[in-house]
Amino acid sequence: MAEIINSKKAPSAIGPYSQAVKAGDFLFVSGQLPIDPITGKMVDNDIILQTRQSLSNIKEILAGAQMTLNDVTKVNVFLADMNDFAAMNEVYAEFFTKNFPARAAIQVARLPKDALVEIEAIAVKS
Repeated sequence: MAEIINSKKAPSAIGPYSQAVKAGDFLFVSGQLPIDPITGKMVDNDIILQTRQSLSNIKEILAGAQMTLNDVTKVNVFLADMNDFAAMNEVYAEFFTKNFPARAAIQVARLPKDALVEIEAIAVKS
């Protein structure tokens, strides 16, 4: 049976979805916008700050399911502008330092709240 995961240390969902759903050993983390969970507002319009916030939100949701970034097996990164790829990648490397998960990085036409980045992840408890 699936378990809904909601961390108070990550922003609440902005629509009819859960922060994450745990199914067996798998955790499916919804796309995380760069929203500060304390203020409920988007961080500054800077790809470095926005990537860091999105990944911090994922880290907190994982912790709510007793998991860590080391359990992440797949990441999808959605960018408003592929010219931000290198800067996003720099911040990404601060969070994932070895045994890198599989990943896709895709430019999209637009993201909710006009964010520069949204990141989703799949984790498996080892």
